[in-house]
Amino acid sequence: MSNRYSSLWLVVALAASLAAACGGGSSTPERPAATAKADGPGTVTGKITFDGEPPARTPLKMAADPNCKPGPQSLSESTIVSADKGLKNVFVYVKDGLGNAVYETPTTPVVLDQMGCRYEPHVFGVFVGQPVEIKNSDPTLHNIHAIPKANEEFNFGQPNEKSPSVTKTFTKPEIGVSFQCDVHGWMRAYANVVTSPFFAVSKDDGTFEIKGLKPGTYTIEAWHERLGTQTQQVTISDAAPAATAAFSFKPAA
Repeated sequence: MSNRYSSLWLVVALAASLAAACGGGSSTPERPAATAKADGPGTVTGKITFDGEPPARTPLKMAADPNCKPGPQSLSESTIVSADKGLKNVFVYVKDGLGNAVYETPTTPVVLDQMGCRYEPHVFGVFVGQPVEIKNSDPTLHNIHAIPKANEEFNFGQPNEKSPSVTKTFTKPEIGVSFQCDVHGWMRAYANVVTSPFFAVSKDDGTFEIKGLKPGTYTIEAWHERLGTQTQQVTISDAAPAATAAFSFKPAA
């Protein structure tokens, strides 16, 4: 090889090395091939309750934007308690006990919509690497500002309901990623980024169900946007595949 081509090769190699060192490669880490399936006999069911006087749900103050028309759902969403003290929108998931099991990442997007100047859903789960499709169904400007701690922050606008949807992904597990609209300060949503399909969001009555667990002992965590987290251990066996976990949250101090 001539000196000229040797020098050229060295320059190209050095440039490639510098690009890699500066993050020029893929930002999504490679995951091992999926080997596990959620096909076990185990089911964890339970109910999240609120221990105390439920806070009143106050109307959202939307008057600043005439395109945000209040409706039956236009109430504060941070703490929603049913008549029998069931707590809605608690994210419940298997925090520990799965070992090194790797589950296939879903390719179907999780849809986060903006409807009635609210995010829908308010709380959701999503796999690492799974698409989150963000839509604007309102005739007004929204901006979507995700403020994670472990993942990369993003912030973009969608002028109205004719705006194309935008797809984002998260590269690391993280519970309680906050979404907000900097145009409408009352709008909040929370993504919970996980690596297994064993999660649920408590329903209107506070109940939840997680299916498909194999025999073993698991730590179940319940997360609420204002009231914090709680954990419990459950054991699944072939002889006793049904387990229960009940969580009770007190009012924030």
